[in-house]
Amino acid sequence: MVVGFRAQERERWLIGIDTAADVELTRRAVTKIALATAELIGLKRDIRNEDIVIESRYAGPAYGIPDETTIEAIRLTARLEGMITDPVYEGKSIAGLIQLVRSGEIPRRSRILYVHLGGARRQPSMRITGHSKMW
Repeated sequence: MVVGFRAQERERWLIGIDTAADVELTRRAVTKIALATAELIGLKRDIRNEDIVIESRYAGPAYGIPDETTIEAIRLTARLEGMITDPVYEGKSIAGLIQLVRSGEIPRRSRILYVHLGGARRQPSMRITGHSKMW
């Protein structure tokens, strides 16, 4: 997405939510993938540092461990949208999106594209973290 948005003439605001509780590790991983993708497709523009925005406030206590905000977001999106999210990736990212809108950092009437990357397959991991009664 970083490379695709960079290839366009229009500015986009792309936010990645850190789920590893290690923003520098996440930044390095995203940058490595973006640079390799840019080279693969022959992008004629540089990937700039400001093209990679990593939001660290919603990572929770540790990788794979949801906080109450994440659990609330998982329940809310399931109830309102019928969307299943996991506590490792999508739950944290949707919690971040909800909080960014609630705080006004993302204006309420903004057009938002939320990309769900299929983390719901990881639902059995909730048994390990003690959140199996979340549903």
